[in-house]
Amino acid sequence: MEHVQLGTTGTRVSRICLGTMGFGSKQWRPWVVEEDEALPILERALDLGINFWDTADMYSQGESERIVGQALEGRRDEVVLATKVYHPMGEDPNARGLSRKHIRDAVLASLERLDTGYIDLYQVHRHDADTPLMETLTTLSDLVDDGLVNYLGASTMWAHQFVRAHTLQQERGLHAYVTMQNHWNLLYREEEREMVPYCREQGVGLIPWSPLARGELAHAGAPRETTRAESDAGTPFYAGQAAEEIKQRVAQLSEDKGVQPAQLSLAWLLHQEGVTAPIVGVTKISHLEAAAEAVDLRLTDKDLAWLEEAYQPQAVRGWLRGGGVPRVHLHENEPER
Repeated sequence: MEHVQLGTTGTRVSRICLGTMGFGSKQWRPWVVEEDEALPILERALDLGINFWDTADMYSQGESERIVGQALEGRRDEVVLATKVYHPMGEDPNARGLSRKHIRDAVLASLERLDTGYIDLYQVHRHDADTPLMETLTTLSDLVDDGLVNYLGASTMWAHQFVRAHTLQQERGLHAYVTMQNHWNLLYREEEREMVPYCREQGVGLIPWSPLARGELAHAGAPRETTRAESDAGTPFYAGQAAEEIKQRVAQLSEDKGVQPAQLSLAWLLHQEGVTAPIVGVTKISHLEAAAEAVDLRLTDKDLAWLEEAYQPQAVRGWLRGGGVPRVHLHENEPER
């Protein structure tokens, strides 16, 4: 397994990041695998050299973190551990968002569930428009000073929001975001407009989520018939004539190269400048092993151009506050469609 620097930090991480949203409780999502199935997958990740793991407090309402902590018993120092804060963690009105109170409460709760004394990468899961930005940024910086967190990251926000936050962190001498966890894959490339160029310029490590477009690219050229597909509200993101053409090209090129469509799609992201590690969510050991093999897959400039040329720019896709329901708009102030 190849390892690279996490952004501009001195910490080195595997080029595949293991996403753990799929580990937890089926009561939360029907496609999630529970502890007895998840632990062997996590153990195999360590064997493969995948030392970068990403979770979040809201995944199965803390159960994902607990399972990850269980898997790391006696092996904590082998993993660069990332988790996230923002989403509601109960009915209490303060158990959500990015206020000083919630961040402080949330990080302590995550540390307990993860059974660790520190978190390597602590990320804001969304932007919180209801909390003064400096309250959030100073609180996060304090966590680093207190030794609870090593680095800070962000996820899924408008480029101007991230630029403002990152600039304030630098100007005020605060610990700054070193990573951006953004939505980026062959079927959705709108982050290439602003977020990706800014992160490249600033040395912020890109760790894209949904690199396989929620499974659409893994099943390129074939119907996607899974439990998640039946319950996944986000799959319309990847519909349309251009998306179908891209999936057909992925299927054709992967067949020509004797690899899986998922591996080819991951390889495309791994060839993009600034990408540290795509976050790959798996529920089977075979999926994990295939992802690890994708790191060694080399694509030519001709391959990359052929995969990319069918893409049609589309409306920027945002996310409604507090949930995973997609919305489409061209500008931040444009009404939802």
